[in-house]
Amino acid sequence: MTKKIVPVIMAGGKGTRLWPLSRAAAPKQFIRFVGDKTLFQETLRRVSDPALYEAPVVLTNEEFRFLVAEQARELDIDLAAILLEPVARNTAAAVAAAATLVRDRFDEDTVMHVLGSDYEIVADDTYFGCVNIAAATAAEGKLATFGIQPTEPATGYGYIEGGEQLPSGARVVARFIEKPPLANAEEMLAAGGFYWNSGMFMFSVSRLLAEMRTYAAPVLKAAADSLAKSVRDLDFIRLDKAAFSAAPNISIDYAIMEKTSNAAVVPSPFKWSDLGSWDSVWKSGSRDEYGNVAAGNTTVVNTKNSLIMTHGVHLAVQGMDDIAVIASEDAVYVGRLQDSQDVGNLVKMLAAAPTTSQLTETHPTSYRPWGGYTSVLNGDRFQVKRIFVTPGKKLSLQKHHHRSEHWIVVKGTAEVTIGENVQMLRENESVYIPLGEIHRLANPGKIMLELIEVQTGSYLGEDDIIRIVDEFGRS
Repeated sequence: MTKKIVPVIMAGGKGTRLWPLSRAAAPKQFIRFVGDKTLFQETLRRVSDPALYEAPVVLTNEEFRFLVAEQARELDIDLAAILLEPVARNTAAAVAAAATLVRDRFDEDTVMHVLGSDYEIVADDTYFGCVNIAAATAAEGKLATFGIQPTEPATGYGYIEGGEQLPSGARVVARFIEKPPLANAEEMLAAGGFYWNSGMFMFSVSRLLAEMRTYAAPVLKAAADSLAKSVRDLDFIRLDKAAFSAAPNISIDYAIMEKTSNAAVVPSPFKWSDLGSWDSVWKSGSRDEYGNVAAGNTTVVNTKNSLIMTHGVHLAVQGMDDIAVIASEDAVYVGRLQDSQDVGNLVKMLAAAPTTSQLTETHPTSYRPWGGYTSVLNGDRFQVKRIFVTPGKKLSLQKHHHRSEHWIVVKGTAEVTIGENVQMLRENESVYIPLGEIHRLANPGKIMLELIEVQTGSYLGEDDIIRIVDEFGRS
């Protein structure tokens, strides 16, 4: 195969099934569960072979745009485009917009590899063998999906039944099956020839667009119009909101794959998990001799077959079996592993209560294009934050109407602008920013800048920022 594949990565989901680590504003694809890479970064690495792939196209939303850009930058991976979806319209419209972009930048014969950013996959020889089969299947004019070889009668996945074998090694799709009851899942596992629906696809742009014109013309029109009316914003492409909103809210499976006669499934025996529950995280983790998966600062005593994870406080667990104990910076979840599929219902309860709704939306740590901040302490007319600024980055030139700020550098070097004055602060040095004064913070050094910020005033909300100059295009 001479032409390279264009990977299209879907990174806009806001799932909260892995609460409290995953939140609406910090979903699982951007979280470091185990190891130093996020699921999104692992996805980028799987499509980073320049002999096989072009630079990726990423679809996400306004809220995650800087997370996408920064996590790609951390890996030194160039992105072909970051498409920003203005509203959620499921996967059909997103894939149609990406296909239109790929057609315009390359040609209609280009093969696209559509994949989510929140799977855990072992990218070994078996995996890339399946990728090659899918690419050959797409070259035959088929719409290929990856069907994961089931390892258990799971009821949380849709299934695909495979039919006759194609020359590429893929199989014709006989039918798609909704998430089954346990008895049906057991029957399919015993019979063989049934696969979990992974949500990953491979097809040529020309075949996909032809199928969309036949089965999902309104989706294609809305996506194409939104791209035609899109605007560039720094490294992002903002799809037109009015045009994109006209697309039906439907998945690529329902819009195309379940209707076309050209669907094929690639039997895929590589290790795959959608990490859709704490139970699945435990199953995919590296277990000790007692069946425990532990990550972070943990002490585990007389405990078996459990998942213990912390992204904050030290977590000590004693005398427990078959449980999940997950600690974030501001919340702890404790429950039986077998009940972890129901975390979504718990999150809905938390979101409905005014006193706990914030716990489902954001973490104490928020990320920005220049770095980020962690909320340390909040009180009446004051709050304390830890600010961290990436080397070479700067915050906007700004002022506040309702608060003053005290900055104390604890690591690195800070370039501080206050009015017309520019000064350098080093570790253990501090500065005061009066209310209403124009100011800016920058990191001119080679290491991360960290400082403690103490805000005082009558209103301390993030919307009390009047940006005068901002290199990231924010108002």
